[in-house]
Amino acid sequence: MWVKADDDKFRKLVWITTFLTLDLVMFGGFTRLTDSGLGCPDWPGCYGTSSPFIAHAAITAAHQAMPTGPVSMTKAWIEMIHRYFAMAIGVLIIAQVAIAWAARLRRRPLHVSPWWPTSLLLLILVQGAFGAWTVTMKLQPVIVTIHLLLGLTLLGTLGWLAARQTPLPSHDPEAGRYRAAALAALVLLVVQIALGGWVSTNYAVLACTDFPTCNGQWIPPMDFQHGFHLWRALGMTKDGDAITQDALVAIHWTHRTFAFVVVAYLVAFALKMRRFESLRRPANGVLLVVLLQFVTGLTNIVLQWPLPVAVAHNGGAAILLLLVVMLNFRILSSRPGRVAQPARDVAPA
Repeated sequence: MWVKADDDKFRKLVWITTFLTLDLVMFGGFTRLTDSGLGCPDWPGCYGTSSPFIAHAAITAAHQAMPTGPVSMTKAWIEMIHRYFAMAIGVLIIAQVAIAWAARLRRRPLHVSPWWPTSLLLLILVQGAFGAWTVTMKLQPVIVTIHLLLGLTLLGTLGWLAARQTPLPSHDPEAGRYRAAALAALVLLVVQIALGGWVSTNYAVLACTDFPTCNGQWIPPMDFQHGFHLWRALGMTKDGDAITQDALVAIHWTHRTFAFVVVAYLVAFALKMRRFESLRRPANGVLLVVLLQFVTGLTNIVLQWPLPVAVAHNGGAAILLLLVVMLNFRILSSRPGRVAQPARDVAPA
């Protein structure tokens, strides 16, 4: 009875944390898209204080000195709310660690190893470090992109852990034959998300202003060398010169072109998985979100990057990642009637 109560408590906590982490990823996109990443140019506080309200005088002075700069009261609040939100997620993960290890010490371990939430805690600490470097290194694209990818890694890991804690319906063991195909779907999606993050962190969304061509050409002039050089300042080349339009076009065109590959694969994969009853709902979700991603991506170009659509495109990528992760889990757990819970005391690989 005690074990069941702890398992129920832990499962609910994992699902709540997963949902809030999805919200955090979307709000992180909003923070980036509103240019609020340097709204408080120090870390973890705001001008050495705990909130923009206390730092009002310093923020006002910075804004008056540079009205078009990165600091304003609105941007400061957006950035700090993002940080508060991240801290709250950290507290929830610490609670998961405490519940899991307390159950182990009472010799009534949960149906999940305490090393799973412990690995989440380590991941969020690394994510916090990159969050600090995002600010102190002035939004350097490679740092911001890694920060984004770590956030999505946290979300995907939470999604996997949530799936492990949730009973699954019986399903055809034939689904297990598609494990490699499911993993390929996940890898392709992660690469596409990384390319999308690189577009966003380099502000290359409007480098191509039409569709399906790019600036009136199928293969426009592009500078891949400077566009995909990782270690450089925002808006600059590795030599310190202003980054060229051709470099931004290379970034945008690569993301757009690879999207056709990913969309084709995910649609074919999801249609194939729909024939399995236990996979039908997440497969339908993949089809729906892929369609929404195509529409929001196209709308970003046609309507010149409207903020709500850009945030929706960012959030859609996160939801799609969760769905593909859960499809992978269900395919890996392909024995009929299996409950999505691991054997006790099995640490994550």
